[in-house]
Amino acid sequence: MLDRVTPVVLTRDEEPNIGRTLECIAWAREVIVCDSGSVDATLEIARRFPNVRIVERPLDTLAEQWTFAVGQAKTEWVLTLDADYIVPAASVEEIRQLDAGADGYQASFIYAISGHALRATLYTPRAVLLRRDRATFYMDGHTQRVRVDGRVLALRERFIHDDRKRMRNFISRQRRYMRDEAAKLRTAEPGTLNAAGRIRKLRVVAPFVVVPYLLFAKGLIFDGRAGLRYVLERFLAEAILSIALFRG
Repeated sequence: MLDRVTPVVLTRDEEPNIGRTLECIAWAREVIVCDSGSVDATLEIARRFPNVRIVERPLDTLAEQWTFAVGQAKTEWVLTLDADYIVPAASVEEIRQLDAGADGYQASFIYAISGHALRATLYTPRAVLLRRDRATFYMDGHTQRVRVDGRVLALRERFIHDDRKRMRNFISRQRRYMRDEAAKLRTAEPGTLNAAGRIRKLRVVAPFVVVPYLLFAKGLIFDGRAGLRYVLERFLAEAILSIALFRG
């Protein structure tokens, strides 16, 4: 199965992350890195890996960027990875043994802060291993989703999300993301929103709900500084979204 898979990675200023991600997919015959204008050492690091092919394209939407990047692959299957994802050896072995009886495979994630794995996260599972001609990318608020024409199964082993970029990068990114998320919430029919969406539409509630929920219901208070860092990130993200909703 591994010979039938091309990993695809989107990048923009991912110097703190890209090397770790590319190291764990050194097994692939070809890796496509689609860059949208990095000005740090991202591409310099990527060129150190002999199996990497770099393509460049200005970013319009994430859905269009993924559609373009996946279209560069020559294999039947693609493994779609953010530049801060790690594919552990156990996950590689699971992919190796797949019988390709589905059209997509969904991964759950271990969320890590500077290498410290958290016991819980709000990060949701996503389809990562896709039969290329069965996948369609579309925007949903601030992020892209993928629609798979066919059966999607869950992978047993979990991937790792570990973003090593600085807090100011996180805040800058959230300011862009939450403008789009606010626009989605303002126009959404109430009946289409899940519980989190309905709480977010209350504007001032979500930032103060997410802190005790993560610390105590999810147990991140026991994860030390890494847990507190994650809780701070989620509080800031919800606060930025609340401000965007107020600004209308």
